[in-house]
Amino acid sequence: MSSRPRAEMIEATRAKLIASGRQAFARLGYAKTSMDDLTAEAGLTRGALYHHFGDKQGLLAAVVAQIDGEMDQRLALISRQVADPWQAFCERCRAYLQMALEPEIQRILLQDARAVLSDVAQASEEQCVASLCALLEQLIEARVIAPGAPQALARLINGALVEAALWIANAAQPADKLEESLVALQLLLRGLRLDSAAPCAEMLPGTR
Repeated sequence: MSSRPRAEMIEATRAKLIASGRQAFARLGYAKTSMDDLTAEAGLTRGALYHHFGDKQGLLAAVVAQIDGEMDQRLALISRQVADPWQAFCERCRAYLQMALEPEIQRILLQDARAVLSDVAQASEEQCVASLCALLEQLIEARVIAPGAPQALARLINGALVEAALWIANAAQPADKLEESLVALQLLLRGLRLDSAAPCAEMLPGTR
C-alpha cells in the first residue's frame, strides 16, 4: 500500500481537530474548552488529539497559526489590490484594527493566545514587525515617508496597532473604540509623510 492514502488520512485528522478546536475555542474560550468538547465535535478520540498535537495547548497553537496565516493573506490581498503603496500601507494598518472586531480573532488571538501561548504570540508579532519593516523600507526608498530606521518605525507602529487591537477587543463597546482608534491611526500615519499635507485617503468602501 502506498503512503499517500495514509498521509491524506493524517492530514484529514489534523484538519478535523483544528476545525473542532477553532470552533470550540471561539465559542467557549480556551479555559472552558474540555478535551471532550474538542474530540466530540471532531468525532475522534483523545488519543488522536494527543498524537497530533500533544495536548490542548498544542492544538491552540495550531489554530492560532491557521488564523494568523489567514490574516496575513487578507493583508497581502490589500497590497495586491491597492495600487498606491502608501494607501496600501494605510489600508493594511486599518484592516488589522478592523479585524479586532471579529469574535474569533478577539477571543482566540487577542485574548487566549496572548495568555496561554506567550512565545507563539511573540513570534507572530515578530513576523508582523518584519512585514511592516519591509513595507516601510520601500516607502522610504520611494521618498514617500521621512527617512528613519525602518526596524524602529516598524516596532513602534506594530506596538501601537497591537495595543489598540487589544483595547478594542476587550472593550464593552468595541465598535466605538475602533472608530476612535482609526482616527488616531490617521493622525499617526500622517506624521510619517514627507508631505504631511497628503494624509491617507478615506477608507475604501466596505472596510468599515
